[in-house]
Amino acid sequence: MDKLLFLEALAPMFGIGIASISAGWVITTWLRIRHGYPLDNGWGKPMYPKSAESEERVRLLTQENAQLRAEMGAMKDRLANVERIVTDRGYQLSQEFERLKDSGTEAN
Repeated sequence: MDKLLFLEALAPMFGIGIASISAGWVITTWLRIRHGYPLDNGWGKPMYPKSAESEERVRLLTQENAQLRAEMGAMKDRLANVERIVTDRGYQLSQEFERLKDSGTEAN
């Protein structure tokens, strides 16, 4: 009899807990959909809808990614050349300034 009373006392708490968990799951799913996050199945793997539009978008993004990577490589090469010129021992900026300053005072 005591066990039955104990279970009757716990039943509302179990009901509230299950309702809270279910409401949290619904709200989380709604927020993911609203903000564009991918949904996942019960095992945590993402579920992506397969459509021609999404496949075209992936193809375009892949092309853009390749173009940006090529541009980034070109920028790295240019930066390496500038760094090589600036750090080269033959490139002595202070001596150039002194030479220009001396030629400017001789003209006065």
